[in-house]
Amino acid sequence: MKIDNKQFLNTAQQTIEDPVLQAAYDKAIPRFNSSRQDAFALVPDVEELRRELKAVRAATIADLGTHLQTFERNAQAAGAVVHWANHAQQVGQIVLDIARRRRAKLIAKSKSMVTEELHLNQVLESAGIKVVETDLGEYIIQLANERPSHIIGPAIHKTARQVRELFIEKLHQRVDEDPAALTDVARHALREIFINADIGISGVNLGVAETGSVVLVTNEGNGRMVTSLPPVHIAVMGIERLAPDWGAAAVWLSLLARAATGQAMSIYTSVITGPARADDLDGPKEVHIILVDNQRSAQIGTKYEEILQCIRCGACLAACPVYGEAGGHAYHSPYSGPIGAVISPLLFGLENYPALPQASSLCGACLEVCPVQIDLPRMLLALRVDSVEQGLVSPPMVAAEKISARMMKKPGWMQFFFKTGRIGQLMLKLFNISFNGFENYPMVSRQSFRDLWKRMEADDDRQR
Repeated sequence: MKIDNKQFLNTAQQTIEDPVLQAAYDKAIPRFNSSRQDAFALVPDVEELRRELKAVRAATIADLGTHLQTFERNAQAAGAVVHWANHAQQVGQIVLDIARRRRAKLIAKSKSMVTEELHLNQVLESAGIKVVETDLGEYIIQLANERPSHIIGPAIHKTARQVRELFIEKLHQRVDEDPAALTDVARHALREIFINADIGISGVNLGVAETGSVVLVTNEGNGRMVTSLPPVHIAVMGIERLAPDWGAAAVWLSLLARAATGQAMSIYTSVITGPARADDLDGPKEVHIILVDNQRSAQIGTKYEEILQCIRCGACLAACPVYGEAGGHAYHSPYSGPIGAVISPLLFGLENYPALPQASSLCGACLEVCPVQIDLPRMLLALRVDSVEQGLVSPPMVAAEKISARMMKKPGWMQFFFKTGRIGQLMLKLFNISFNGFENYPMVSRQSFRDLWKRMEADDDRQR
């Protein structure tokens, strides 16, 4: 699938022109931002904590092979089975082999971005296995047959009324628009799934090499049901989601929930270390951990290595003015917003996602809010350079950019083109002429920024 500029712009335009979608994003995004700001304000020396997490993540990625070996050794010692997968097909085959051996017909899934990335649900469903998402947001979009629109809030583009209508259609349940009532309907529908599932599949927020544990962070409790009730638990984990020890994990967890949802800690933070012991009251008989590469190791040692430090909190999405208007579906990827604009081309090929590095104003808000201080603007610029070098930008666009670059070096030429552009717009409006949409662009200002700046300086000099 190739997502070019036209496809991105078309989907973004549909979102911009949809008042229901805009209202949903306008309601959700400010809530994410204010909650995060309030949570960070309560942490003394939060910048020091961010620097510490940055150092931990950078050091871990720099020696990832060693930490992965330690993780594998300790996970196996705890009784888990560790699998390695280079790409999506291998992951699908590993899960299918486990499911067929267990004669599984029903799988309960907890929220997992990496399985979205790998299209695991489609692989299992093609083999005749029913897969049910149990995270409320994921459950809603699965019923609607849609993709996630946000890393941590996959259904933020849905209103309560739309969810009510969906439940009436798919679940044949009459219910009010009240979120609590809607949640109760979903809870009752999913209860039977938890009890009867042959296998539970989850993602992994982070693994801890020191003990071979996987950590799952949720707010609904569905993760604990998925990982404790079915007899088999399969955890699918990107190889970069690793902390060397519990000290590093504590720093990671202290910032994850605050950056994501504005909580000091998510309601359910589950640590899973191997299968259930003889004296455990519940827990799976088998635990399988699939360590997924899928182009992650290819970034190590490159100018994009820093992207592997991401903890998937989603803070950059809420801060991004492009995401706020275009919406998550415009990215045509499990990963949207600034993180998606970088990681999607790296994981799935820049040739398949040439539009995404352009989907940014480069305002730097994503860097400002990132708890790991990942320099996404730098990598977006680097991907733009790669796009030109790989011939992914059309020759007319390259020529236009070169002309613009030369023009911007000469203030006189810039002034001339801005003034003639304004005159051209006025003429088109005067004679009601349509020219490639140019007449609908915002009018060029009478005064350029340079003129305004000179005027401000002159005013300051007079006041002195």
